[in-house]
Amino acid sequence: MGDPVRTALFSAHVRWNGNMVDFHGFELPIWYSSMLEEHHATRTNAGLFDVSHMGSFRFKGNGVAKWLDSIGTQQTSKFSPGRCGYTHFLDSEGCIIDDMIFAVVSETEILGVPNASMISHMWDWMNSHLPEDGSIVIEDLSPKTSILALQGPSSPKICELVLGSNNVVDRFKWKEIESNDLGIEGWIQGTGYTGERGFEIFIPNKQVETLWEALLSTNKDTGIVPVGLGARDTLRMEKGYLLSGQDFLWEGLDEGTPKPFPSGFLSRGSIEANVPFGLDIDHDFIGKKKMMERGSSNTKWWGMKVLDKGPFPRTGTPVFKDEECLNQIGWITSGGPSPSLGRVGIAIGYLDDSEIGETVFIAPNPKRQLKAEIVRMPFVE
Repeated sequence: MGDPVRTALFSAHVRWNGNMVDFHGFELPIWYSSMLEEHHATRTNAGLFDVSHMGSFRFKGNGVAKWLDSIGTQQTSKFSPGRCGYTHFLDSEGCIIDDMIFAVVSETEILGVPNASMISHMWDWMNSHLPEDGSIVIEDLSPKTSILALQGPSSPKICELVLGSNNVVDRFKWKEIESNDLGIEGWIQGTGYTGERGFEIFIPNKQVETLWEALLSTNKDTGIVPVGLGARDTLRMEKGYLLSGQDFLWEGLDEGTPKPFPSGFLSRGSIEANVPFGLDIDHDFIGKKKMMERGSSNTKWWGMKVLDKGPFPRTGTPVFKDEECLNQIGWITSGGPSPSLGRVGIAIGYLDDSEIGETVFIAPNPKRQLKAEIVRMPFVE
């Protein structure tokens, strides 16, 4: 393997004292000041994230929405121009390959954001399912596109200060960036991975440092801070958002199931993932029948709030029905402290035959069990 890829903001991250790490082949900051400070700043004011490692695809052609209907769990054709949505893509066995936020530009153009480690795989898979008549084409905009995520209650104010009120979009809406004092071009959408009010801004690589510095320059008035991967993870966990490669893993990658999970444990369908959006069963799509069969089982991705003091739950921790730890019912796929809840332990995992309000036991080590309650996500409203 070669050196990790640096985004167009690498020098800015270093200048802002980012603690750089290798994340899925990209060199990105894990934190700048501290994970805890950055988490709280995003929940109370605003945080700015470099998410340029994520991909950017453009789908074009007559009938493009109907084509996406046929390969995705969401019925994209129900979305009017200017709206954004969320969908899964399944293999023939009904298992999630990747999830994606999309934006409907027009009747003949849709933009999508594949996950960082899945860009090449989704490119190949989607191209293999294009209509034979060549009516739909896909363009990979990833190499020339940077993405900033501006998230938090103050994000509309910051967006207006820097880009103008005409570029402030509503939740899950999309628009092309209009004329502004900085000359920033591209598009902006009211989406993000924190559950807060916010925006994802897609711009040419050559303009990203200008916008990054301009947004952060409002700190004295808005409290905005740069945010790294650490707080990005705790923020999304509190909202119960799936993480590709951790909460689900496509077996087509030939990476093998990571230990200590049983083989194939992370290969899941949309119903098992238990996410209350992104799935419209009123249309046909690849993997639908198998997904429905998998979903008929009693295994679901549940949230757990730890009731005892002790080690924080982590990925790969077993979960039991009984305090004696004789009857294992699942594994945690995401876990850790919740900064918004005073560092209470939270966890999410696939559990068998379980329901909201039930008490389970998390075993961070053979000699320790933590009592936890199954709760409906999000953990933080």
